[in-house]
Amino acid sequence: MSGKTLVAYFSASGVTEAVARRIADAIGADVFEIAPREAYTVADLDWTDSSSRSTRECRDPACRPALKSMPEGVEEYETVLIGFPIWWYTAPNIIKTFLEAGDFSSARIALFATSGGSGMGKTMSDLEPSAPQARWLDARRFSSDASARDLAAWVDTLA
Repeated sequence: MSGKTLVAYFSASGVTEAVARRIADAIGADVFEIAPREAYTVADLDWTDSSSRSTRECRDPACRPALKSMPEGVEEYETVLIGFPIWWYTAPNIIKTFLEAGDFSSARIALFATSGGSGMGKTMSDLEPSAPQARWLDARRFSSDASARDLAAWVDTLA
């Protein structure tokens, strides 16, 4: 892949982080963790609890969890690969916060997600309005044990 590439990820349990780092290592990209200003606790992530923080955030389409930080010079990246776990058949709202906080007007964006079984659902259509000027490429779900070779092969299809 030509140009400057960023692999940005949000990971609640470490699974998405591991996949993101394998992608970045395989293609020589920069890495950035999309982290909430207030870290999630185990109780916050309990999807079986209708009052947990993650459940409340996913039920509110206007919710934008605050970010801990943004990468320096995000507008300089030609390609941005954004990873996250699937929550309720879409991306966690912190991904919208990230997209709306940065200048992605000249970026190519591809999404990757980790999930035990859920597909990408309506993820792409949910996120595109948060960076409407970007060129949206692809969205792919990977298992936690996806190989570096398979991840790099996916990135090659984006070129």
